[in-house]
Amino acid sequence: MAKRKENGEVRLADILLTHSYHLYYDRKQARKMQPYPPLGTLYAAALLRQQGYSVAVFDSTLEDPERNFHEVLRRHCPKVVAIYEDNFNFLSKMCLSRMREVAFGMISAARQFGCVIVVNGSDASDHVSEYLRRGADFVMLGEAEWTLIELVGSLLGRRQGPVEEIAGLAFYHKVSGTLVQNPRRPLMRDIDSLPLPARDLVDIEQYRRAWKSAHGFFSLNLTTSRGCPFRCNWCAKPIYGDAFHLRSAQSVAEEIALLKNLYRPDHLWFADDIFGLKTQWVAELAEMTRRLDASVPFKIQSRVDLMKKETTRALRQAGCAEVWMGVESGSQKILNAMEKGIRVDQVAQSRENLRSAGIRACFFIQFGYAGESWEDIQQTIRLIRKTQPDDIGISVSYPLPGTRFYERVRAQLGPKTNWIDSEDISMMFQGAYTTEFYRALHDALHAEVAEWSLRRAWPFPVILSEGTRTAREVSHPDDLWAKVEAMEKTCRTTHPTLLPILECSTTCSA
Repeated sequence: MAKRKENGEVRLADILLTHSYHLYYDRKQARKMQPYPPLGTLYAAALLRQQGYSVAVFDSTLEDPERNFHEVLRRHCPKVVAIYEDNFNFLSKMCLSRMREVAFGMISAARQFGCVIVVNGSDASDHVSEYLRRGADFVMLGEAEWTLIELVGSLLGRRQGPVEEIAGLAFYHKVSGTLVQNPRRPLMRDIDSLPLPARDLVDIEQYRRAWKSAHGFFSLNLTTSRGCPFRCNWCAKPIYGDAFHLRSAQSVAEEIALLKNLYRPDHLWFADDIFGLKTQWVAELAEMTRRLDASVPFKIQSRVDLMKKETTRALRQAGCAEVWMGVESGSQKILNAMEKGIRVDQVAQSRENLRSAGIRACFFIQFGYAGESWEDIQQTIRLIRKTQPDDIGISVSYPLPGTRFYERVRAQLGPKTNWIDSEDISMMFQGAYTTEFYRALHDALHAEVAEWSLRRAWPFPVILSEGTRTAREVSHPDDLWAKVEAMEKTCRTTHPTLLPILECSTTCSA
């Protein structure tokens, strides 16, 4: 453990871990005020500590990284700084340019202190050379906990063998100056073997205060799995690829019990990319939480084709209060083009199954996919009006490196290739309409959903999406829809991207 003193003196640490996501640099998330500790960073910290290293964490979620990071460097004098992104946080996966600037600032500060700097995350994996040019010594590719352990061991003299041979590392060759990218490390299969995230290294009470002040209750995050086996062609997976590895239901239930007793959360958020893949596993979780008296209301992300009756019943027994599903579009043509692997008719059935189980059904919607027409958009609107989800989240298609969708539109991308923050929702390629049209559509649909969702009462903690709350406050839905109708005619682009619609079966992998 690091030496700790409360008088501001040095508390030495072998390694300082941090990440680049700062809530207050993201306008939308600052308004929502739903911050969670950086699980990925804390998993790495826990494993380092288990291996006998002294570890400190600078959590930039709520702490100002530009003002406070220097002080933490001075206080801990680390030999190694690891900017280890929370790869369970969808905001980190979005590779927001404002967060990249934060990472570069941290690299610069750490260099001033003479630290060895290593980086891991979706954005660093996509822009290896840029992070190295900015001063990082190493970029760790993919799943990186054990890469970090080997690297720190070599840097601190506890491991034999050259650093340059460690799997999963990218760096500039010392002699030739050329970029070297070693083969990636195989993914862990037994993720139960990992220690639980080192939550004691962040200020949980600061998170509690933020939640209580904004929502009147406190939510914490955890995860049951890594990766997603489905293959939607717009979804970037630079860390886990298409693999899926699941913890045992017993280990998850034991962690819930620990969180319940130690931190007393009112609500939990499972940060998995996909939850409920195996109905029997969900049933086992329900039984284990019952035995341990560990039930806490929780929300998850899943798919419409997984929300069968037996699964939704098992989820409710386990404590599930809310499911967010990637509906994306009400047009089968667009779902096929996305290689989503679901049918439009499954949306209504999954919504009804969740309603019957007493679980909120919430939809992720994506407008602007290449080939989407006004008729496709109207089909999506009709689907939402028919099924009346309890909440929605709306975005536009966002091409990220490593995806088949990105490769199809990359020639159209200009100098801006990433959103600034999560509120940006700019069209990065030539869609059917301009960015302004999709933002108006976002506001109108959110406001309409608010008409019915605000009237519903639930016996567990509920958070309406920020878009639903603010859109309803801005204007009446009828006025917003009138604006959309007018803009549909004036905001059309002259040469929208038309991708060939895939003739794949709607039961293919998504």
